[in-house]
Amino acid sequence: MSMNFGVILTPRSGTEWAAAVQGAEQQGYRTILMPDTLGTPSPFPSLAAAAAVTTTVRLRPNVLAAPLRTVAVTVREAAALQLLSDGRFELGIGSGRPDARSEAERLGMPWGSVGQRRDLLVATVAAIRENLDPAPLVVVAANGPRMLACAAEFADRILLAARPQATEGELAEMVRIVRDNTDRDIRFTHQVVGIGDQLPYWTSARLGLTADGLRDEGAAGLLDSDPAAAVEILESRREKYGIDELIIPGELAPAFAPLLAGFAR
Repeated sequence: MSMNFGVILTPRSGTEWAAAVQGAEQQGYRTILMPDTLGTPSPFPSLAAAAAVTTTVRLRPNVLAAPLRTVAVTVREAAALQLLSDGRFELGIGSGRPDARSEAERLGMPWGSVGQRRDLLVATVAAIRENLDPAPLVVVAANGPRMLACAAEFADRILLAARPQATEGELAEMVRIVRDNTDRDIRFTHQVVGIGDQLPYWTSARLGLTADGLRDEGAAGLLDSDPAAAVEILESRREKYGIDELIIPGELAPAFAPLLAGFAR
């Protein structure tokens, strides 16, 4: 079981996007990930454009908000991306961030209760698997106990959608809930929130978090700036919890480069 790495990128222009995704593929990232918000370009055409200029890197929304589309629309868009990428599409999906309610309303889509959004996610995954050949890897973003237990029943992989300050103990508890609800060997994904003193803009400016504050709280997503120390802790979590995929915000890719090289060696 090896470690895999994905990088979150968003297009700023067609030319810049082609260069960015080709660069990520050459650097050794396994997966290109794109947010699904109304403040960023739509993930399906963006990832299709990425597919046209790459050959091996996987392509995944991170993550589709199920309430923003009907099941039929998601199936149609996913089928197109699976075709255009020659089978490199991966379905990253969640029941919707709490602040996505307004986005659903702007799109004329019902938001629904927590249970209704969870049911919609399950129905979407079932329809994708029924209609796409080959069926894509399904990565479900989950946080609370009910969503973790639900995802344990059908996800191929689970993104531990923990708060930025989450400790290793909190991640371990999330993994425990999943394992208590399935006998399948599900693997886990976690997202980096910072490296050393470097944090992404959203984490620092929008959430008001600092590297010192995250360190004081024992945030598992804040990696040590020493590549050897960071590699050691990531390998430990891979062995103990099955967290064998790490997502890197694009802003942190330069700082992560030495770790990526360390794992390659």
